Amino acid sequence: MSAVFSANLAKQLLEFTPKVIGFPLAKVPFSLKAKVISQLLRVLLAPQTHLDELNFLEDKWVAICVEDLQLAFEVSFDGQWQVRPLTDAQVTFSANSAELILVAAAKEDPDSLFFQRKLSIQGDTELGLEVKNLLLSIEFATMPAPIRLSVAKLAAAIERLQIEAKPTSILAKLASF
Repeated sequence: MSAVFSANLAKQLLEFTPKVIGFPLAKVPFSLKAKVISQLLRVLLAPQTHLDELNFLEDKWVAICVEDLQLAFEVSFDGQWQVRPLTDAQVTFSANSAELILVAAAKEDPDSLFFQRKLSIQGDTELGLEVKNLLLSIEFATMPAPIRLSVAKLAAAIERLQIEAKPTSILAKLASF
Protein backbone atom coordinates (compact mmCIF):
# COMPACT_ATOMS: atom_id res chain seq x y z
CA MET A 1 0.00 0.00 0.00
CA SER A 2 2.89 2.39 0.64
CA ALA A 3 3.87 2.16 -3.07
CA VAL A 4 0.35 3.22 -4.03
CA PHE A 5 0.46 6.09 -1.53
CA SER A 6 3.87 7.15 -2.81
CA ALA A 7 2.66 7.03 -6.42
CA ASN A 8 -0.40 9.13 -5.59
CA LEU A 9 1.71 11.66 -3.71
CA ALA A 10 4.14 11.92 -6.64
CA LYS A 11 1.25 12.46 -9.09
CA GLN A 12 -0.20 15.16 -6.86
CA LEU A 13 3.16 16.92 -6.56
CA LEU A 14 3.59 16.87 -10.33
CA GLU A 15 0.10 18.24 -10.81
CA PHE A 16 -0.22 20.80 -8.01
CA THR A 17 3.29 22.27 -7.69
CA PRO A 18 2.97 24.31 -10.91
CA LYS A 19 -0.39 25.61 -9.69
CA VAL A 20 1.17 26.73 -6.41
CA ILE A 21 3.99 28.46 -8.29
CA GLY A 22 1.63 29.88 -10.92
CA PHE A 23 -0.54 31.75 -8.41
CA PRO A 24 2.10 34.21 -7.17
CA LEU A 25 3.65 34.35 -10.66
CA ALA A 26 0.33 35.65 -11.98
CA LYS A 27 0.59 38.58 -9.54
CA VAL A 28 3.97 39.70 -10.90
CA PRO A 29 3.61 42.62 -13.34
CA PHE A 30 4.23 41.61 -16.96
CA SER A 31 6.92 44.29 -17.33
CA LEU A 32 9.01 42.58 -14.64
CA LYS A 33 8.47 39.13 -16.20
CA ALA A 34 9.46 40.54 -19.60
CA LYS A 35 12.66 42.01 -18.18
CA VAL A 36 13.64 38.69 -16.56
CA ILE A 37 12.80 36.71 -19.71
CA SER A 38 14.80 39.03 -21.98
CA GLN A 39 17.83 38.91 -19.64
CA LEU A 40 17.62 35.13 -19.45
CA LEU A 41 17.45 34.85 -23.25
CA ARG A 42 20.37 37.27 -23.59
CA VAL A 43 22.53 35.09 -21.32
CA LEU A 44 21.45 31.71 -22.69
CA LEU A 45 21.71 32.67 -26.35
CA ALA A 46 24.80 34.89 -26.18
CA PRO A 47 26.92 32.53 -28.35
CA GLN A 48 24.21 32.41 -31.02
CA THR A 49 23.89 36.20 -30.86
CA HIS A 50 27.62 36.68 -31.47
CA LEU A 51 27.49 34.26 -34.42
CA ASP A 52 24.53 36.13 -35.98
CA GLU A 53 22.36 33.00 -35.78
CA LEU A 54 19.30 34.93 -34.62
CA ASN A 55 18.68 36.95 -37.79
CA PHE A 56 15.76 34.67 -38.72
CA LEU A 57 13.84 36.14 -35.76
CA GLU A 58 13.95 39.70 -37.05
CA ASP A 59 10.37 40.96 -37.51
CA LYS A 60 9.07 37.54 -36.33
CA TRP A 61 7.34 36.78 -33.06
CA VAL A 62 7.48 33.43 -31.27
CA ALA A 63 4.91 32.71 -28.56
CA ILE A 64 5.74 30.56 -25.56
CA CYS A 65 2.88 29.22 -23.44
CA VAL A 66 3.74 27.43 -20.22
CA GLU A 67 0.28 26.05 -19.74
CA ASP A 68 0.38 24.80 -16.15
CA LEU A 69 1.91 28.08 -14.93
CA GLN A 70 -0.52 30.22 -16.94
CA LEU A 71 2.54 32.03 -18.34
CA ALA A 72 2.36 33.21 -21.95
CA PHE A 73 4.47 35.70 -23.85
CA GLU A 74 6.00 36.42 -27.25
CA VAL A 75 9.65 37.03 -28.07
CA SER A 76 11.47 38.53 -31.02
CA PHE A 77 15.07 39.52 -31.72
CA ASP A 78 16.28 42.58 -33.64
CA GLY A 79 19.72 43.00 -32.11
CA GLN A 80 18.19 42.79 -28.66
CA TRP A 81 15.46 40.64 -27.15
CA GLN A 82 11.93 41.96 -27.14
CA VAL A 83 9.22 40.40 -24.97
CA ARG A 84 5.54 41.27 -25.08
CA PRO A 85 2.20 39.76 -24.03
CA LEU A 86 0.47 37.43 -26.47
CA THR A 87 -0.82 39.29 -29.51
CA ASP A 88 -0.07 37.88 -32.94
CA ALA A 89 2.88 35.45 -33.07
CA GLN A 90 3.88 33.60 -36.23
CA VAL A 91 4.47 30.37 -34.26
CA THR A 92 3.39 29.20 -30.81
CA PHE A 93 5.09 26.62 -28.58
CA SER A 94 2.93 25.25 -25.75
CA ALA A 95 3.83 22.75 -23.02
CA ASN A 96 3.73 22.25 -19.29
CA SER A 97 6.63 23.40 -17.14
CA ALA A 98 7.91 19.88 -16.36
CA GLU A 99 8.39 19.06 -20.04
CA LEU A 100 10.11 22.39 -20.73
CA ILE A 101 12.49 21.87 -17.81
CA LEU A 102 13.35 18.37 -19.04
CA VAL A 103 14.06 19.77 -22.52
CA ALA A 104 16.21 22.55 -21.05
CA ALA A 105 18.19 19.96 -19.06
CA ALA A 106 18.66 17.84 -22.21
CA LYS A 107 16.75 14.99 -20.52
CA GLU A 108 13.94 14.97 -23.07
CA ASP A 109 13.85 15.46 -26.82
CA PRO A 110 11.38 18.07 -28.16
CA ASP A 111 10.49 15.79 -31.09
CA SER A 112 9.51 12.98 -28.70
CA LEU A 113 7.38 15.37 -26.67
CA PHE A 114 5.74 16.63 -29.85
CA PHE A 115 4.80 13.10 -30.96
CA GLN A 116 3.56 12.29 -27.43
CA ARG A 117 1.40 15.45 -27.67
CA LYS A 118 3.12 16.99 -24.66
CA LEU A 119 4.55 19.82 -26.77
CA SER A 120 2.41 21.72 -29.23
CA ILE A 121 3.80 23.77 -32.10
CA GLN A 122 1.28 25.79 -34.09
CA GLY A 123 1.70 28.29 -36.87
CA ASP A 124 4.62 28.84 -39.23
CA THR A 125 6.23 25.37 -39.46
CA GLU A 126 9.49 26.62 -40.95
CA LEU A 127 9.95 29.23 -38.22
CA GLY A 128 9.02 26.63 -35.60
CA LEU A 129 11.73 24.27 -36.87
CA GLU A 130 14.31 27.07 -36.87
CA VAL A 131 13.41 27.95 -33.26
CA LYS A 132 13.53 24.28 -32.21
CA ASN A 133 16.96 23.90 -33.81
CA LEU A 134 18.12 27.10 -32.11
CA LEU A 135 17.02 25.78 -28.73
CA LEU A 136 18.73 22.45 -29.38
CA SER A 137 21.96 24.32 -30.15
CA ILE A 138 22.16 25.60 -26.57
CA GLU A 139 24.86 23.55 -24.85
CA PHE A 140 23.59 22.61 -21.39
CA ALA A 141 27.15 22.34 -20.06
CA THR A 142 27.93 25.94 -21.13
CA MET A 143 24.98 27.51 -19.34
CA PRO A 144 25.90 29.77 -16.43
CA ALA A 145 26.37 27.60 -13.32
CA PRO A 146 23.40 28.96 -11.31
CA ILE A 147 21.01 28.33 -14.21
CA ARG A 148 22.53 24.95 -15.11
CA LEU A 149 22.47 23.68 -11.51
CA SER A 150 18.91 24.90 -10.91
CA VAL A 151 17.62 23.31 -14.10
CA ALA A 152 19.51 20.07 -13.38
CA LYS A 153 18.07 19.81 -9.86
CA LEU A 154 14.54 20.57 -11.04
CA ALA A 155 14.85 18.02 -13.86
CA ALA A 156 16.15 15.35 -11.46
CA ALA A 157 13.25 16.00 -9.08
CA ILE A 158 10.73 15.82 -11.95
CA GLU A 159 12.24 12.56 -13.22
CA ARG A 160 12.09 11.02 -9.72
CA LEU A 161 8.47 12.09 -9.30
CA GLN A 162 7.55 10.71 -12.72
CA ILE A 163 9.12 7.37 -11.82
CA GLU A 164 7.39 7.36 -8.42
CA ALA A 165 4.06 8.15 -10.06
CA LYS A 166 4.12 4.88 -12.03
CA PRO A 167 4.29 2.03 -9.45
CA THR A 168 0.57 1.40 -9.65
CA SER A 169 1.10 -0.29 -13.02
CA ILE A 170 3.89 -2.43 -11.54
CA LEU A 171 1.62 -3.39 -8.63
CA ALA A 172 -1.12 -4.36 -11.07
CA LYS A 173 1.32 -6.66 -12.89
CA LEU A 174 2.46 -8.25 -9.61
CA ALA A 175 -1.14 -8.76 -8.51
CA SER A 176 -1.89 -10.68 -11.70
CA PHE A 177 0.68 -13.41 -10.86
